[in-house]
Amino acid sequence: MNAPSSLSALIDALRCLPGVGPKSAQRMAFHLLQRDQDGAARLATALMGAISRTRHCAMCNTFTELEICETCAHPKRDKSLLCVVESPSDLLMMEQTQTYRGLYFVLMGKLSPLDGVGPKEIHLDRLLKRARDGMVKEVILATNFTVEGEATSHYISEMFLSDGIRVSRIARGLPVGGELEYVDSNTLAQALLDRRAVD
Repeated sequence: MNAPSSLSALIDALRCLPGVGPKSAQRMAFHLLQRDQDGAARLATALMGAISRTRHCAMCNTFTELEICETCAHPKRDKSLLCVVESPSDLLMMEQTQTYRGLYFVLMGKLSPLDGVGPKEIHLDRLLKRARDGMVKEVILATNFTVEGEATSHYISEMFLSDGIRVSRIARGLPVGGELEYVDSNTLAQALLDRRAVD
């Protein structure tokens, strides 16, 4: 027996979420319809509201309901520092550290030629314009330590070679609380290469 077309459409729609396959989507759809129709209605309303009201910040490209997001508009942020991240969730993680007080630029992706993602798709033209506003003195590259993230970081650093803007890369190495015997050799090697003097 085939599922009703509206149920099939719901299952298909849920599959657009990362990590959700056909079985998970089916379980979610059945749960929403069978046990939590109020939750389903709230979810639908929240999705429609987010789609209709959310836009990209004119300065940093993150999601906001305003022309310029609260972070970019905050008068106490250090305008000489510009941290480049791949996604809004990366920006939130940086903010949770409570150690960075500069501004951001969110790429909304990373260079991936095999997937058809080039410099235009991750808004590198807007990044250049933003970094050349006369106030930015340092661009901090905080892309992920994946092959694509490293390629993106390298590409961006090359863009700023002739600008006189300092370009730095976040460090990588051992996690806090990590034990050497359980760390992979590449991470340990990078921790040795990125070591710093003890004050």
